[in-house]
Amino acid sequence: MFEFGFTEEQNMLREMVRDFTNNEIKPIAAKIDEEAKIPKELITKMAELGFLGISFPEEYGGGGFGEVGYCLMQEEISRGCMSTATFIGAHQSIGTNAIFNGASEEQKKKFIPPLASGEKIAAFGLTEAQAGSDSFHLKTKADIVGDEWIINGEKLWITNGGIADFIALFARTEKGISLFAVDTNVPGFKAGQPEKKMGIKGSVTNALSFENVHIPKDHLIGTDGRGFIYAMKTLDAGRLGLGAACLGVSKELLELSTKYAKERVQFDHPISHFQAIQFMLAEMAVMIYNMESIVYRTAVDYDLKKDISRQSAIVKYYCSESLDKVVDFAVQIHGGMGYSQELPIERIYRDSRINRIFEGTNEIQKGIIAREIIKKNGKV
Repeated sequence: MFEFGFTEEQNMLREMVRDFTNNEIKPIAAKIDEEAKIPKELITKMAELGFLGISFPEEYGGGGFGEVGYCLMQEEISRGCMSTATFIGAHQSIGTNAIFNGASEEQKKKFIPPLASGEKIAAFGLTEAQAGSDSFHLKTKADIVGDEWIINGEKLWITNGGIADFIALFARTEKGISLFAVDTNVPGFKAGQPEKKMGIKGSVTNALSFENVHIPKDHLIGTDGRGFIYAMKTLDAGRLGLGAACLGVSKELLELSTKYAKERVQFDHPISHFQAIQFMLAEMAVMIYNMESIVYRTAVDYDLKKDISRQSAIVKYYCSESLDKVVDFAVQIHGGMGYSQELPIERIYRDSRINRIFEGTNEIQKGIIAREIIKKNGKV
């Protein structure tokens, strides 16, 4: 008989992150939103606990917990603050992971340890003005001149862009799209002002410009011309981590909504006695059960080195769509209080909307899923 369960180490990791979230993140989550900034002290604490490299092998300075451990961590972090979960995701799951996916052994030993430890912060530089969903047609160029690459171009909507020490940058060379590790402490690099966003305000998002930026020849990651392949593999993990974050905050919303429904009295009864409220709680629970099932099934496959492109698209699509429904139910159950900044519900409502857009829009995910279904003659 097959029985899925987490290991003792994984359960200990969850408890540690949950305690940290309850004690260090939840008390300042509203402040992070209001000030549109994650305190450096919080980032330092997370780095010291190994959160910023939890998925990477220990030999490169990581925690050795793989994708399952990363998803457990993001699930718990998101219960406190989706801005903080977004910062971690951009740094670890796509920024650092892009370099890890493409790098040679020598490059992994050079670049990964300072990123996994949190000594350095990473960002993922793919999106451009005319290359959002259509990322294959990016225009940023990298030309080889002697022992250096010279990079010119602009990137948009880059999470962590203004605070990153390294950009996992995708640029076009003579051989196609390639991946580069770009140190931001170089002449010609500039991060624009942080974008003013509806949600995940604590997560900094910037436009980036590269004007004759010189980087060493060996900062080309992996093979010239294979950058798009590295990007797509990286986004598989990014979409999976996003699903885990959606799962975590959905669990938080169900707990908050259930507690409120049992305490709020109308017509001489707690509103939890009314079928209309019960049905909303039931629908939330069903979606959470499904989310949890597909997130960890896919995370296990990722750790087993299986191709998860279709599964990660399903996870991203289903979990982000479900979170929007869950948070809407939460607002409705809380009534006027759900619309007030006195409770975290309205912040989560604003934070949740981006999940259907970044890491590839949900329309793109449906296209990926459909192509695979057609290719396999309808077999899931």
